[in-house]
Amino acid sequence: MESLLIADVSPDILCENLGEDMNRKTRAMLLTLLLSVSIFVIACPKRVSIADIEANPARYQNKSIAVAGIVKTSYGVSIPFSKSGGGAYKISDGTGSIWVITKKGVPSKNSQLGVKGKIQNGATYKGKHYGLVLIEDKRKFKKN
Repeated sequence: MESLLIADVSPDILCENLGEDMNRKTRAMLLTLLLSVSIFVIACPKRVSIADIEANPARYQNKSIAVAGIVKTSYGVSIPFSKSGGGAYKISDGTGSIWVITKKGVPSKNSQLGVKGKIQNGATYKGKHYGLVLIEDKRKFKKN
């Protein structure tokens, strides 16, 4: 059996093999990046204006969406030393306003935030009818 030394192999063969290996690695990294971005984009709800929601509520009914704006008013229930709580708050984005129903504590007036959730028509909370509402899944406050 002959031993093969690197000196016996032509530089063209070494570069060709190295290039194929680099191409495979590059393709694998690009594919992984593409899949990651696709999953991120699909998982993020579409941000829409409140005016669009009010103009066509059936289009957004029971769909995950995101809105951003300023809290105009809020009503919350908090029972100390318990997990009970929640409430409703009205958020305005400059195009309109919508009530948001939450199981968490309500944000204070003039808070700037983004809210993700599902649109429902005809929601009642604690005996009060709110009409078109966003049922909150997540919220994120704007950093100052």
